[in-house]
Amino acid sequence: MSPTRTAVLFDLDGTLLDSIPDLSEACRRMMAELGRPPHSLEAIRTFVGKGMVNLVRRCLVESGSAQDAEVDAAVEVFRRHYAAVNGERTVIYPGVVEALEALAAAGVPMACVTNKPAAFTGPLLEHTGIARFFQVTVSGDTLPDKKPHPAPLLHACAQLAVPAAAAWMIGDSANDAEAARAAGMPVLLVTYGYSEGMSVDSIECDGLLSSLVDALPRIVV
Repeated sequence: MSPTRTAVLFDLDGTLLDSIPDLSEACRRMMAELGRPPHSLEAIRTFVGKGMVNLVRRCLVESGSAQDAEVDAAVEVFRRHYAAVNGERTVIYPGVVEALEALAAAGVPMACVTNKPAAFTGPLLEHTGIARFFQVTVSGDTLPDKKPHPAPLLHACAQLAVPAAAAWMIGDSANDAEAARAAGMPVLLVTYGYSEGMSVDSIECDGLLSSLVDALPRIVV
């Protein structure tokens, strides 16, 4: 598979960026405003993966009731607080910039496919300086469905004009693996991500990566 036919789709949180400190702070502020006890950073780490609404719901469920109206109201509180802290404490994982630069130099088209809402995805990519690497960004509210549904991955491939079978998905969780399998593309998972509290080596995939640079020999040939 030559680089001109290959594309790479990347998950964002837990794969490219460690955004848990910001998400945890936004959750802490939300819970305080709602008069509920906060969750630890490590607990928030296990809540991340299926989008903002799921994160907020998990916070409420673990502290008591989570009726639909309560979740809807809490989401608005979370959005306000997350907008205030988005990117402040987020860090790029080691090896990410090196891998993205190598792929860009090889002419490999790239997309970021995340369940994070677009209002936060773009600013975070810009704040961390990696927006320049992606020709396409698909956020959690770009389409009616988000990962683990394959639609976001297929949409990214369509925008890049690359068949799904000629693309790689790189992520950190079962959401990414399930979406890739359903889309008909191979998937690699990083070992340092969030994976919703699951052991990443228990997730069926095509390989595990301790660093994104480990993916380069598979892609740039």
